[in-house]
Amino acid sequence: GVRLYRSGDLARQRADGNIDYLGRIDQQVKIRGFRIELGEIETCLKQQVGVSDAVLSVHQGQLCAYVVAEQTPTDPLAWREQLRTALKVDLPDYMVPSHWLLLEALPLTGNGKLDRRALPLPDAEHWQRPYSAPVGELETRLATIWAQVLEVERVGRHDNFFELGGHSLLAAQANARVELELGLEVALRALFETPDLHAYAALVQAQTPADNDVRLSALESLLDEMEIN
Repeated sequence: GVRLYRSGDLARQRADGNIDYLGRIDQQVKIRGFRIELGEIETCLKQQVGVSDAVLSVHQGQLCAYVVAEQTPTDPLAWREQLRTALKVDLPDYMVPSHWLLLEALPLTGNGKLDRRALPLPDAEHWQRPYSAPVGELETRLATIWAQVLEVERVGRHDNFFELGGHSLLAAQANARVELELGLEVALRALFETPDLHAYAALVQAQTPADNDVRLSALESLLDEMEIN
């Protein structure tokens, strides 16, 4: 028979017969309960306009993207948002990186291979908005809920729920907590449409109080999510 060699490489075949290389099996990671192939995200990111090279890593349980641009973007924050939006077309939200770093080049070893240990930490230099404290009681309460659900130290009024590591399952938990603790009926899609804290707070402010059945449903949903995790 034919002898097959298990190389440890991952690939997928497109409908047109071409093969996409996705990386190594040892690049599998688990983020908030989801098993993720870093190579799949890297492949998708490298296909975006203006991206010369890219690599993914995990920092404190969150995905971090290191991107080399073909030309230095005039507005790095706007370009980052374009990349995030493009990735969401092909990838679920939990596979979209929370941290982004723009590098002039990826660090290499003496043998010309990627030196992952030389990649800078995302808190050393990354494209994130400066921290701005929540304003008012509602923003403060929502920030507390988000921080607990996302397991982060603090949440600012301009922070984005999904940039902080949120995904669909955590969004459902946060929404249930909001309905339960604030006694309001809030559509889950609101968090997806307005993921910035201050904008989300303004939307929540306009909601009407929920009746007992809605609050009970929110509590049951929250308990179910806790059992899943």
